[in-house]
Amino acid sequence: MSLSILQCLSKYNNVKDTNGPAQTLTAAFLRTVNKPGRYGDGRGGYGLSLLVRATRNGRLSKTWSQRLYNNGKPAMVGLGSYPIVTLAEARAKCMENRRAIEHGRDLRSPAMPTVAEALERVIETREQHWRNPRTAKAWRSSVHNHAAAIIDRRVDQVSTADVLAVLNPVWTAKPELGRKLRQRLSMAFRWAVAANHIATNPAGDALAGVLPRNAGNGGHFDSLPASEVPAALGTIDASAAFWSTKAAIRMLALTATRSGEVRGMRWDEINGSVWTIPADRTKTAKPQRVPLSSAALAVLGQARTLSDDSGYVFPNRRGRQTTVEALSKLCRDQGLAMTPHGLRSSFRSWCAEQGISRGVAEMSLGHVVRGVEGAYQRSDLLDARAEVMEQWGQYLSGI
Repeated sequence: MSLSILQCLSKYNNVKDTNGPAQTLTAAFLRTVNKPGRYGDGRGGYGLSLLVRATRNGRLSKTWSQRLYNNGKPAMVGLGSYPIVTLAEARAKCMENRRAIEHGRDLRSPAMPTVAEALERVIETREQHWRNPRTAKAWRSSVHNHAAAIIDRRVDQVSTADVLAVLNPVWTAKPELGRKLRQRLSMAFRWAVAANHIATNPAGDALAGVLPRNAGNGGHFDSLPASEVPAALGTIDASAAFWSTKAAIRMLALTATRSGEVRGMRWDEINGSVWTIPADRTKTAKPQRVPLSSAALAVLGQARTLSDDSGYVFPNRRGRQTTVEALSKLCRDQGLAMTPHGLRSSFRSWCAEQGISRGVAEMSLGHVVRGVEGAYQRSDLLDARAEVMEQWGQYLSGI
């Protein structure tokens, strides 16, 4: 290598350190750094740096990159996200890249990524748009825990049969997990297709005719006719499940809200007979007022006597937020042909049967009313919705 190239390498290795001049990165610093910026690994770091950025949801994204001179031109090579890629692994990769350049390899022709690496590329692209800071962790844990057989394979070494073998154990036993797992694997392979690593997506359309139909396939959630919901809730109440799981499902039915909104429900969100869901838990990203019927207030009264000091209205046994799988599992265990989310469809069907106006019904579901009707509708119709939810609560209670 000529002297000029070595000089250029030296120039691009000296990334400006906001954590002090010529300091190397440490594990303690990586865990605690909370100021956005690019932090270099010192003069002996072969161009390694950590980029810390604030995401849309207020969290911090930490990603590795290496700045070096590749094929006669300066280049910035991505090395993955911290803490998935540790400091030691990032340093080893930097050394590997420098050796590759010394041997004449062009880093612009990247090595074939693994499924885990493809998933990280997708997460890096989408993370800043996610409102829930736990979404990235949920993506990683579901794929790493349930697709362990393929997670470390190169994307070109995974077939549709391999993906099917991963999905089969959960597809019917845990339909919501199966649907999410397939979606996340498909996104990773779609990235690999777009990056010209593979030609087809093994988690894509080829699986459509092979996987059995369930609540995780087809875009719809299983629901019961409104007339069958009271009996279903009675079955759930009579089960031996933990009290908060049963109460959360009844609250879902009574308020026609979404699972995440009820599972994250906190006592400080309730003011009299109105529950205000904060914007970070609603699908519209706006605060939503929910009128609480007499039946819903009765559920809250029971929860007051049983819940802990976690702040959650329906905590699990460990004082944490109840999981969506706990609600789904209870429905399955009781042999009910519905999902928790499907209770919203039951409510909407009841509204149609009762002649409830479209605007009130849609707002009760937390939907945005579109078109001319929505343009002129400035109110959230709280009083009208309160009357509807009171009628719905009496219907579910058999009154």
